Amino acid sequence: MARYTLRQLAHFVAVADTGAISAAALKLHLSQGAVSAAVTELERIFKVQLMVRRKAHGVTLTPAGKHLYGRAVRLLTDAEELELSAASGGTELAGPLVIGCYLTLAPTVLPPLLDGFTAAHPKVQLESVEGTQNGLLERLFDGELDLAVVYDTALPAALGAAELYKTSAYALLPAAHRLAARTEVSLHDLAPEPMVLLDAPPSSHHSLSLFERAGAEPNIRYRTTDFEVTRSLVGRGLGYSLLVQHPAVDTTYEGRALVARPLTPAVRPLSVQIIWPRAVRLTDRAQAMVEYAAGLPWGAGKP
Repeated sequence: MARYTLRQLAHFVAVADTGAISAAALKLHLSQGAVSAAVTELERIFKVQLMVRRKAHGVTLTPAGKHLYGRAVRLLTDAEELELSAASGGTELAGPLVIGCYLTLAPTVLPPLLDGFTAAHPKVQLESVEGTQNGLLERLFDGELDLAVVYDTALPAALGAAELYKTSAYALLPAAHRLAARTEVSLHDLAPEPMVLLDAPPSSHHSLSLFERAGAEPNIRYRTTDFEVTRSLVGRGLGYSLLVQHPAVDTTYEGRALVARPLTPAVRPLSVQIIWPRAVRLTDRAQAMVEYAAGLPWGAGKP
């Protein structure tokens, strides 16, 4: 029988997260003495120093403390999952679930996920976060997100993934553009034209890599980090753009007509994936979301 308690582990984790016993006490609404005593008792039970306490300088975890921290976080997470599962008899999912989504994918990916999954699992507190791909990866590994939906571009090997669908880059042109009448356009024909670059990695990296592989250099006239601003600038005839995400309408917010044309030669499709850290065991809620997302009819038959 373990001699330590989950409460003691929770106090230790709070100190490690905040970097100070005083800050942990405020977070837990306890006295500093109670928090300090919990950590001291853990050190007595494990017969090892878990942290170095320096007055006015907070605490620093020892190697043993760092090891315990990782195990304690997993144990506390499992304990919370057990409580949630037991409350419903294992028949109904409940509890928090946070999913991130790359900002250009969010308008078409998040609505069906939030709508359908919430209807199927009403007791799950589902939250969504949009951001850049690098920002989402950082938050995923920091434990702030359970899952994220991203493109399969430059992803770390330490990720688990399920593919949702594939999509390819295309040229977005103003309706009156000289190349708009063609059924497909080449990067060499586009290169001298003014370009509106969606400068939000990995989208920008992908677009520029297409030109590099084609042996052409784009004439970048405008840069924007917003998908709809990019489309609006193209709609006003200020240039073309290379995009991957396909909205259902070929008009801008201002009502200006746009034309989407495939690239020639054909480019490698990108995979849109739902990802998670491979070292983290998915909660029942996260696993259900992965299965739900992978099972939706993405593409032509919009979910």
